[in-house]
Amino acid sequence: MLKLFSLLNFPLRRRLEELRPRLYRLAYSWCHDAALADDLAQDALIKALARSEQLRDVQALESWLFSILNNCWRDHLRARREFTDVDELDDAIVDDTPSPEQRYASRQTIQRVRLAIAGLPLGQRQVVTLVDIEECGYAEVAAILGVPVGTVMSRLARARQALRLYFMTEQTQSERPIAADRTAIRRVK
Repeated sequence: MLKLFSLLNFPLRRRLEELRPRLYRLAYSWCHDAALADDLAQDALIKALARSEQLRDVQALESWLFSILNNCWRDHLRARREFTDVDELDDAIVDDTPSPEQRYASRQTIQRVRLAIAGLPLGQRQVVTLVDIEECGYAEVAAILGVPVGTVMSRLARARQALRLYFMTEQTQSERPIAADRTAIRRVK
């Protein structure tokens, strides 16, 4: 295929020479370094000359050159990127074990859930612990307790509703201002 930028193709060579200052200005606006901008513009022109057969439309010469310049800029940034040694990261890896605060909060939550479940009637307590905590199926729970599956389902629904209500009231009580819980103290002289 005929190379568009051959040395004998003077109009295109002249057009490249005209575009070099624009390539430089664009590169300088990206990197703010005169020497680097000059190198990037030069690299873009070299790559354009080496790959001149890729240009299908001479009218798209500017955008094609700007695209090549963009790729040169990206290559420069990739080459300059600092890499961290993975072995050095071993010390910086975040410990997955829970913090003391997280362990305390977890224990508090477990204690509140146990207390709430303990307040349920025996049938609901059995069903909710077997289904939600031990992850047994409804049929399995029905066989364990010797009750129909429908009974398991209704007890579970009532237990979950009671727990939901318990935690909603617990939350609203904890959101009340402390001053509302205090009794008024009267000063006596």
